[in-house]
Amino acid sequence: MRSKTWFKWSNHIITAILFIMLITVAGIVTVTKITGGEPELFGYQLKTVLSGSMEPGIQTGSIIAIKMVEDGSNFQDKDIITFMEEDNKLVTHRITEVTETKNAVVYRTKGDNNNAVDTSPVLAENVVGIYHGFTIPYLGYFIDFTQSPNGSILLLILPGVLLLVYSGFSIWRALAQLEDTKKSDNAEVKQQ
Repeated sequence: MRSKTWFKWSNHIITAILFIMLITVAGIVTVTKITGGEPELFGYQLKTVLSGSMEPGIQTGSIIAIKMVEDGSNFQDKDIITFMEEDNKLVTHRITEVTETKNAVVYRTKGDNNNAVDTSPVLAENVVGIYHGFTIPYLGYFIDFTQSPNGSILLLILPGVLLLVYSGFSIWRALAQLEDTKKSDNAEVKQQ
C-alpha cells in the first residue's frame, strides 16, 4: 500500500515538473523570438558575455543583467557599462576615465582582464546600459543554444517527448496494476 502511495505522489510530481519545464521553455523561446533575441525582465536586459575581457568578475559564457538607459552621459569612473562599438557589437567594460566637453561626454573603458584601455573612446550616446553586478555563470551558453534554430526546436520538442514517454509509462504501469488486480480477483474466486 505504501509503495502505491509513493508511486502515485512521485508520478504527480514528475508530471508537474515536466509540464512546468515545457511551459517555461516554450515561454523563454517565444519571448526571445518576439523581442529579437533580447530577453528583458523588470527593465533589465539579459546579455551573454562572449569574451573573457571582464574575468574573473564576469566569466565567459555568463549571463549578465544590464539596466537599459536612454541618457548615457551620467556615468562615473569605475562604473561598468555596456556600449555599442562601431561594428554594431555590444561590449561590457569598466569606465577608467570620463571626459566632458561642451558638446559630448566621452568615456575611456577597459576590460578588467585586459592589459590596456580600449583603443576607441566611447561616446555617451553609444551607451545602452549599466551593469549592477547580477551574473549567472555559464548560462549564456545555454541561452545562445536556445536561440539557434536547432536549439529552439529541441527545447520545444524534448519536454513534450519526455512528457509523452512518462505518460506512456504511467499508463503501462496502471494497466499492469489493473491486470494484477484481475489476477488476484480470479484467484480468490477460484479458491471459493
